[in-house]
Amino acid sequence: MTEQDIDRIIEMAWEDRTPFEAIEAQFSVSESGVIKLMRSNLKRSSFNLWRKRVNSGVSQKHLHKRSADINRFKCNLQRQISGNKISKR
Repeated sequence: MTEQDIDRIIEMAWEDRTPFEAIEAQFSVSESGVIKLMRSNLKRSSFNLWRKRVNSGVSQKHLHKRSADINRFKCNLQRQISGNKISKR
């Protein structure tokens, strides 16, 4: 796995609306793999904050916690393959 892939996984893991299933679909890394990656690449305090947020009611990291109305992994404004950046308007 490249450094760029690791950075993108960490970025996706920090996003509340990106479920673990989206990370697994894109990078073939399971939830436990993401947790291990986050633990090894973040400071302990940052990791603890992230885990607390993921396990709270605020985060929608698990599909079963998400609203049934949300049936996609990404925002409608994001480009298909260009690094998941929002296009300029």
